[in-house]
Amino acid sequence: MSLPLADRVIQLAYDPGISPKGGGLPGLSVLKNVVNLINMFGIIAVVGALAVSLGVWAWGHHTGGHQAEANGKKGAVVAAGAALGLGAANGIVAFFSTLGSQVH
Repeated sequence: MSLPLADRVIQLAYDPGISPKGGGLPGLSVLKNVVNLINMFGIIAVVGALAVSLGVWAWGHHTGGHQAEANGKKGAVVAAGAALGLGAANGIVAFFSTLGSQVH
């Protein structure tokens, strides 16, 4: 037996009543600490990548190596983008989580 269209729409709009809550799982503080350490490790790695890329860019420029210069520029831009993403990760997730909670 097929359900009427109105009943199907009501089933699609059903609110399961689930929302994120802090402190519900044991070890949540440990998980937050691990994620913070992973983020710090990523930022340190990006600093190293940026330093190497800038060195390759300068070396390629001064030796006339156009390929090395271009690769150094690309590496510097990628490292800067990675630093932006790592630094803004918490804000991006919070923004979209808030935005998603407003959908009804």
